Amino acid sequence: VLVYRGGAMARLGHNHVLSSRSLSGALYLHDDIARSRIVLNLPVPSLIVDDPQSRLLEGPDFAAEVPEDAREGTRLNLLRPEVLDGKSYPVIALESAAVSGSREHPTLLVRITIKGVTRDVMVPAAVREQGDRLVAEGGFDILQSDFGITPFSVAMGALQVQDRLRVRFSIACRRPN
Repeated sequence: VLVYRGGAMARLGHNHVLSSRSLSGALYLHDDIARSRIVLNLPVPSLIVDDPQSRLLEGPDFAAEVPEDAREGTRLNLLRPEVLDGKSYPVIALESAAVSGSREHPTLLVRITIKGVTRDVMVPAAVREQGDRLVAEGGFDILQSDFGITPFSVAMGALQVQDRLRVRFSIACRRPN
């Protein structure tokens, strides 16, 4: 998840990359793409803030190194009740409501639930199959405010997180044995 700074004092903050290696779920891929389905769960506590390798992959907007204390501060802010409320809502859930397009380039209508609020989002993807392995990649935007989240800000909004988040994904899975 790409998080961008905003406000009059934006230059004093950092853009952030949130990542996770703990996504779990299932993909049901059918020859009739409309009968395919995904169910994914992202544990909120698993979110990694500003992993240096992830920042490097995202390009010049994320080139600045973020000190460990700033990463930990961002993580604590992220888990607060006003933002993701990781204690009360430990999982972000995603489930397809509809799938269209082709097997290689599906478009999914995904129901995303964050903090008990569910919104439908169109998600285009590119899918590669290699033997028993499948990789799906793509991206989409969401607004924090659509999920009842007030974007983090300090100094009366002079330094803030922008409402729009860019979600990019690369998910690999294997067929069960």
